[in-house]
Amino acid sequence: MTILPRRYFWYKFINSIFNGLTVGAIFTMYAPLEPSIFSVGGILLALGMIIVARFYDRLIRIERFYQISLMVEWIMLFAVIYYLLHPYGYMTALVIYASYQLVFTFGSYLVRAETLFLPRRRLLSWLDIYKQSGYLAGLALSWGLYKLFEHTLGLTENTEKVYAMHWLLLVCEGMIIFSLIRAFKQKT
Repeated sequence: MTILPRRYFWYKFINSIFNGLTVGAIFTMYAPLEPSIFSVGGILLALGMIIVARFYDRLIRIERFYQISLMVEWIMLFAVIYYLLHPYGYMTALVIYASYQLVFTFGSYLVRAETLFLPRRRLLSWLDIYKQSGYLAGLALSWGLYKLFEHTLGLTENTEKVYAMHWLLLVCEGMIIFSLIRAFKQKT
């Protein structure tokens, strides 16, 4: 298996748009959680990252990198769908928070592996340009959509705006999974 750099850059661009779109939504979705949950979540995240790091020698292989990347995206798709089916409430906030923490558990691994599988400095430069450009686009799109929801659709409650945003996040996550699959090629 090999990475097709240009396609991988587009995957990261779309993925970063998703990240930019979610920034404002997270605070509204996490509102029902008490502060101690974030402490426990942080402890579990750090322990999870230590466990993942312990297995780098087995995990830093292109096939595992692809599988874990895909797993992370499926978890995010699950979180978006769960939110659309069960908007708001303590359990929803907990499920969304746990999903994000599980994804973040693999964050360091994914960045390390990405650097190894795109070892040329020029590729890493382009990768970061695509990531930051996607993030900026997602943030700007998020701001514009929240204003549109309020002034055009009359959605004044933050909860309504965040719910409406999740329909776009659903489409975006589908595009992310599609672009991720296309970014890898089986060796023949």
